[in-house]
Amino acid sequence: MNFEDLKKFFFKKPKNALEGTDEAAPQEAPSTEAVIPEKLAEKCEKCGKIILSDEMRENCGVCPKCGYYKKLNARERIEICAEQFEELFGEETSENILDFPGYDEKLAALREKTGERDGAVCGRATIGGVECAVFSMDYRFMMGSMGHTVGEKITKTFEYATENRLPVVGFVLSGGARMQEGIVSLMQMAKTSAAVAKHSEAGLLYISVLTDPTTGGVSASFAFESDVIMAEKGALIGFAGPRVIEQTIRQKLPEGFQRAEFLQKKGFVDLIVERKEMKEKLASLLKIHCMEADA
Repeated sequence: MNFEDLKKFFFKKPKNALEGTDEAAPQEAPSTEAVIPEKLAEKCEKCGKIILSDEMRENCGVCPKCGYYKKLNARERIEICAEQFEELFGEETSENILDFPGYDEKLAALREKTGERDGAVCGRATIGGVECAVFSMDYRFMMGSMGHTVGEKITKTFEYATENRLPVVGFVLSGGARMQEGIVSLMQMAKTSAAVAKHSEAGLLYISVLTDPTTGGVSASFAFESDVIMAEKGALIGFAGPRVIEQTIRQKLPEGFQRAEFLQKKGFVDLIVERKEMKEKLASLLKIHCMEADA
């Protein structure tokens, strides 16, 4: 599509009698906003620039104008890094086990909107020619909050990896435990941690990739229990949020507190990796692990 065609798509105004229509259109103030056709272009959430969707996809969801990291859904993250992917445990579905008011309706609406049964996608994948188990959390499903189904799927992923002698790569994103499931949600911290420990005891590699945000019960369990902790640029990582901490201790926090770069300086994060380089870095680490395992 050339520049003139794009101009016709982006900027539209109502026709009037002087432009060849039979009836004059109602006089309205001209719109100053660009009309963005669906799937052709999108607006960066940070800088507000209009970016072609193809350009954004080629740049792995990073704004080419300002470098802002757009949130990716669970399957998009897997597609960026994996050559092959076979989904596992896709039949797992959340239930309103505590009869929380309105939870059934919320789950039904999210399933219809996202096409996912819950907030995590798990399976067996190939990254850089190395077979591994993968889980990826989805911001669209209650900001990746961990309910019993998310916990069960991630636990099963580690159990499957242990049984089949596979390394695990986890793309972590979560607002924390899912309040609609109460103590059942909090129990997932211990359950997933036990599965990670057994996987580690078997001498197998676990790489976590912390994305924006990684908070709450997830950060206090499997997110930080990996052998290698990677993070995306600028990701918010922590247990309680910065505002909660400031209100509790009544002190101003340092600039960039709980961002990936701050945590790397403090030794909590091993690597900060550009999204376009994520596949290459994961492949290198997986190959090194395979070489050591074969030695």
